[in-house]
Amino acid sequence: MAFELKGRRVWIAGHRGMVGAALLRRLQREPVTLLAADRAALDLRRQADVETWVEKNKPEAIIIAAAKVGGIKANDAYPVDFLYDNLAIQTNILRAAAEQGVARVMVLGSSCVYPKLAEQPIKEETLLTAPLEPTNQWYALAKIAAMKLAESYRRQHGRDFVSVVPTNLYGPGDNFDLEQGHVISALMRKIHEAKQAGRDAVEIWGTGNPKREFVFVDDAADGLVFLLQNYAGEDPINLAGGEEVSIRELAGLLAEIINYQGRFEYLTDRPDGMPRKLLDSQRISKMGWVPSTSLRDGLMATYRWFAQTRL
Repeated sequence: MAFELKGRRVWIAGHRGMVGAALLRRLQREPVTLLAADRAALDLRRQADVETWVEKNKPEAIIIAAAKVGGIKANDAYPVDFLYDNLAIQTNILRAAAEQGVARVMVLGSSCVYPKLAEQPIKEETLLTAPLEPTNQWYALAKIAAMKLAESYRRQHGRDFVSVVPTNLYGPGDNFDLEQGHVISALMRKIHEAKQAGRDAVEIWGTGNPKREFVFVDDAADGLVFLLQNYAGEDPINLAGGEEVSIRELAGLLAEIINYQGRFEYLTDRPDGMPRKLLDSQRISKMGWVPSTSLRDGLMATYRWFAQTRL
C-alpha cells in the first residue's frame, strides 16, 4: 500500500549532507512538516540523546541520510570512524524509531555493500554472497548491519522499515575534500586547481580502468521520495539507472567541462577498488521511476555550484 505523505512529520537525519540537502529540496514540494536537527544540537552517536529527540519531536517518517562518508583513502585511514560512527548513528535512530512507533523509516545503504566480484549488473540478492572490497569494508559492514537491523525489526516487531541501496551519487553539496571526497568531487577539485595553478598534469589513483555508475543527487532524492511512498518490502531495493563510465572517461569529461588542457598520470601502484560497480535497476524502473539528468548535465551543474560556492 502507498504511504501517504500529506500532513506527515518527516525527519531527514543528516540534512546538511549532500543527499540530505537534496531531500530537503525535494520534500519542500510535498505537503509535509520537515524536521531537522543540527549536529551541534543532536549528536546522533549518543543513544539517549537520539531517543529523547525522537520522543519530543514525534516524526512519522524518517530517512537516515546521516553517515560518515569518504573515498578509498579516507576509508583506509580511518576504519574505526567509518565502522563505529555509522553503526552508532544508524542503530540509535532505528531503536528510537521502533520504540516510538514511527510509521516508516528508510535506511540508506551504499553500493559498496555488495561483494567485490559480484556479477554485473549487481542484483539485490547478491548481498552477503561473497567477500567485500577491502578498501571500503568498514563502511560497507556498518551499512549492511543497519540494513539487516531494519529487516530484523520488520520480522520481529512488524516495523515498516525499508532499505534502499543508492548507486554512486554526486552533485551540489558534495564533499570536495581531496582526502575525504568521493571520486567525482575529489577529481573535479583536483582538475580545477591544476587549471588555476597552470599545472600540466593531474595524478589519479589506480589504472583509470574501473567502471562506475553515477546518478545526480537531485534525481536520487526524487527516487528516494518515490520509494518512501511506494516501497514497503523486506528486501533492499537498488536506486540506480544512471550512466556507467570508466574513471579514465570520467576524467576526460571533467577536463572538457572545466576546460583543462593538461594530461592525467595514473598511479598504478595505488588501489583501484572494485573493478566494476553497476547496480541492477530493474525493480525500481518497473515501479515507474528512472533518473532524468544526464551525466554531462549533472557534472556541469555540480561544477557551477562548486565554482560559485567553494571559491
